[in-house]
Amino acid sequence: MKFVIQRVSEASCEVDGNITGSIGKGFLVFVGVGQDDNKEIADKMVKKLLGIRIFSDENDKINLALKDVGGSLLMISQFTLYADCSHGKRPSFINAGEPKMAEELYEYIVQKVRDEGYIVGTGIFGAKMHISLKNDGPFTIILDSKDIVKLK
Repeated sequence: MKFVIQRVSEASCEVDGNITGSIGKGFLVFVGVGQDDNKEIADKMVKKLLGIRIFSDENDKINLALKDVGGSLLMISQFTLYADCSHGKRPSFINAGEPKMAEELYEYIVQKVRDEGYIVGTGIFGAKMHISLKNDGPFTIILDSKDIVKLK
């Protein structure tokens, strides 16, 4: 599982001319689900995501988490995070999770974050989405379950 997290002052998702989700200050999170991912991995990734401290405190130190600043999340499914560009010029996506399983895990992740009390906007799984954002920093973090699940 991979999360690309961008600290934003605002972000939105549009599908077929309709806004499906929008937030102010918070995280835009692109969520990629791989073939071997499961709810246990998702739980660890969500815990890490919600604990990441990448907002400035009163001394301008990067020391505050999303909860500390009253932030929201816009979570967008993105299988292309599993692009394999090691051969040729056209990426392969064979490492991405099968769509039905990936959608179930994506929905599970969104619900877990909502259950923690956060406002969460979303895109539409599998749709052609147009994402607008105002990156704050810019500040972008990549979380990969290969690194996270090792943590206890």
